[in-house]
Formats: sequence, C-alpha cells, structure tokens
Amino acid sequence: MVGEKVLLKVSPTKEIMKFGKKGKLSQRFIGPFEVLRRAGQVAYKLDLPTGRSGVHPVFHVSMLRKYHADKLHVLYYNTVQLDESLGYEEELVAIVDRQVR
Repeated sequence: MVGEKVLLKVSPTKEIMKFGKKGKLSQRFIGPFEVLRRAGQVAYKLDLPTGRSGVHPVFHVSMLRKYHADKLHVLYYNTVQLDESLGYEEELVAIVDRQVR
C-alpha cells in the first residue's frame, strides 16, 4: 500500500472546519493523497499538502479508501458539439436495466 494513492474520509458533521466546507453537502472523501509509509499495524502516514499543516498526517485504515484513477468519467471538450445556448444533445449508449410492469 506504500506509494499508492488513497482518498481520506472526512466527517461532515464536525463543527471545526479543518478541510474547508462543513455541513451536509460537503465532500465525504478528499484527495487523492500518496501513502508515504506504514505507521503501525493499522495506520498509514499520508503526504498531505502544506495547506493542511494543522492536521496530523497519520490515519487509521478505516479513514482511507483506495483511489481508482478511472479515465471514463473525464469529458473531453473537443468531442462534444455545443450549440448557441452552450447545450448539447445526449446520445444513448446502452440500456443498463429494464423492468416490465
């Protein structure tokens, strides 16, 4: 796990704003951060940016989620044809689920 990228789970109900926004609509996971080393049997030290210097960089594995770099969710602007109102027409790719009632 050392050298891999992980996402860090943040609690949205904390009253202290350590990671930016607070409240129900804030992000559940932030990152990705690189794992520097294993700090114990169930803890890892992360490479946090310098803006997060007030946060201790060692986290329990329950606070981490493996980061999967999926290129399918990236939208390339040169393949999308925009009209005058900056809208576009969606094309059906596949029917994933079907129910008959």
